[in-house]
Amino acid sequence: MSDFSSSHDSPPSPAIAGDSVTTVANDSSPSDSNAKCQTAIQTLASIVTTTNIPSTISLLLDDDSVSAAISSLLHRPDSGAGDNNLCRWLYDTFQSTEPSLQLLVLRFVPLIAGLYLSRVPLRQPQAGFEAVLLALYAHETTSRAGQAITVNIPDLSHPSIYHESKGPTKNNSTCLNIAVISSTLDPHGTVRSTRRARIVGVALELYYSKISRMPRESKLNFCESCEKWAGQNGETEHSRAVIPTLSDDSWRDEENVAIVGRSERDSGRIPLPWELVQPILRILGHCLMGLKGEDREVAEAANKACQSLYLRSLHDINPKAILAAGSLLRLREMALDPKNQIDHTDISNDTVLSV
Repeated sequence: MSDFSSSHDSPPSPAIAGDSVTTVANDSSPSDSNAKCQTAIQTLASIVTTTNIPSTISLLLDDDSVSAAISSLLHRPDSGAGDNNLCRWLYDTFQSTEPSLQLLVLRFVPLIAGLYLSRVPLRQPQAGFEAVLLALYAHETTSRAGQAITVNIPDLSHPSIYHESKGPTKNNSTCLNIAVISSTLDPHGTVRSTRRARIVGVALELYYSKISRMPRESKLNFCESCEKWAGQNGETEHSRAVIPTLSDDSWRDEENVAIVGRSERDSGRIPLPWELVQPILRILGHCLMGLKGEDREVAEAANKACQSLYLRSLHDINPKAILAAGSLLRLREMALDPKNQIDHTDISNDTVLSV
């Protein structure tokens, strides 16, 4: 595995990246699964010595003290090195193919991705972080057999039970309207600068696939990372992003706001190609709309992150990101609007006749 600073081909590091990364069916017996979990817990206890480690993986996933201790270790300046014990544990734990253990590793993906991408400009070795991200990427590549994920978008030119088509009917077999959710995956054994966004993006896609199982602290870590990546952290504390409409020029004002004082907020700012923006907005969409008001802190953090990404996309003049982030913000406003809180399926007492 090449260090992040190497943008050219280089042989994999024999310490970690040389290991083959494959995904096999988890047909082990319950005793084997329990043995894997206990081994992982014991190894983690030798690494995290500042707190007691729970005896089961289910408790470990939601244990705030353990998560805080692991987070503290990951925030150390040398945490991403190839000889880092915690990175080795994360790598080996995910490679166990035990679903509960893999879920535990995914819980820290926002923090790992956030630290890794933010440290890229520092040009310091991060072989440990890269090994973990490559393991996630290889898992997804094998699971999907490298194939793209696509969806068929309904085409209004075809009649349905809800509407009639005004134009001539097209042949469904030749006019499929297909959208690519995630493009094809090629096997990679190293992280180069041209692959970095795609590899991290796939790790975030895998995280999103398990988002309903992730604890709130993990989601908050992700929202904080998004603000840093956008380079607009702190801006939404003082100025709320205005969603542009066709009837005004508010987007120009917001673009100017994004530019002013940018150098003071650029700590952690990274390039944001669509390979990263797409999974980022999916995760933020869940945090904004998928919790049904159950966790306002997560929703507010996601709202701030989305505003930061919106301002960043305006500055970068990124049409797809502007449309996607702006749509999320608009949906959020619509969901909070009291006029939209009415359930039209409820029967009003005023219309009920008493006999």
